Amino acid sequence: MTDLSFVVPAYNESQRIGATLTAILEAARSTGLEWEVLVTDNASTDATAAIALAAGARVVPEPFRQIARSRNRGASEATGKYLIFVDADTLVSVPLVRAAVKALASGKAVGGGSLLKLLGAGPLLRAVVAPWNLISRRMGLAAGSFLFCLREAWQATGGFDERYFASEELWFSRALKRWGRARGLPFIILADHPVETSARRLEGRAIFRFGLQFLVLNLCPWLLRSRRACFLWYRR
Repeated sequence: MTDLSFVVPAYNESQRIGATLTAILEAARSTGLEWEVLVTDNASTDATAAIALAAGARVVPEPFRQIARSRNRGASEATGKYLIFVDADTLVSVPLVRAAVKALASGKAVGGGSLLKLLGAGPLLRAVVAPWNLISRRMGLAAGSFLFCLREAWQATGGFDERYFASEELWFSRALKRWGRARGLPFIILADHPVETSARRLEGRAIFRFGLQFLVLNLCPWLLRSRRACFLWYRR
């Protein structure tokens, strides 16, 4: 069994996954652990898989287009006792990964996430992400761009809930909190080194579409079970 597994779900991420994997590899080497990187190729039609292979990652195919399924598929192939899920448009840092590993290795945490920083974001987008960071810390909820946990906790909780096409990381955070609470293991949000993730879904007019969809999905949460309703996450 490997010590640490990074799971990266990816769909047509040829423009960004190279930088994501470079950051992961640098952070992984700094831990001093045995590690592996798995990229779940979620039916990409571009060079995502080839770039991942060239970077030294193991590519796991998942033809069904769903983020939750993609994350679970990668985790099911992983051998690490610690799992770190990183989105393909996200840059992790050495201090962040080392802090996550330290928390898991201490035997005092079931898992957690980190605060977010949007890459290249202006004042408006920073104002959008600030409330989420506050909610994340207060409620103990991790964003899908960076989430870590014990492998046994992922297995025991059933992983990401595949009934949902969006917000699956929030349901998984709650499941991990329940599992960890029963064992005296808290779910933590790391605040010292925010993970850097792409702001592309919030650029230009997309921010208004995002706000509208966020409102609709919160008023009608059952729509989270429809990929069509979650179009912002699944558009080509």
